[in-house]
Amino acid sequence: MAGSTAEVAAGAAVLAAALGFLFYAGQVTGLSDRDTGRYDLRASFRSVEGVTVGTDVRLAGVKVGTVTALDLNPQTFFADAVLSVDDKVQLPVDSAALVSSEGLLGGNFVELVPGGAPDNYAAGDEIEDTQGAVSVISLMMKFAGGGDKAPAAPAAGGATP
Repeated sequence: MAGSTAEVAAGAAVLAAALGFLFYAGQVTGLSDRDTGRYDLRASFRSVEGVTVGTDVRLAGVKVGTVTALDLNPQTFFADAVLSVDDKVQLPVDSAALVSSEGLLGGNFVELVPGGAPDNYAAGDEIEDTQGAVSVISLMMKFAGGGDKAPAAPAAGGATP
């Protein structure tokens, strides 16, 4: 009898762990954020390095949505993203979307920068003003390599006539 009680307790613990993992997976992928209080906007980026489905969409540092889809556009070779944004956030049509970093070693997120136009985006509209991810490695290589310097002039007296 004591063995069956232990088996039931172990089974309950495994079931609780499985439900915990399912809840966590729903949070990470953004499945739990899908409700009627959101609308989708599209944006096309040159680079979405570090951004995946489920990545935060932030406005003034506050999470206001998630990235719900990423696809490569074969005509433009840009990454097309779908951003699911909270209905309470009405963005002016001259707003921008940028791939930003949380810091030197942090992850990336999509930042919304509101404009000042009187009209707002509607569901399904495309944000035209975008900026893709900046590669920290390429910036460091430019800095370490001296960037785009002009070729050095020959030393005085070293040239032959």
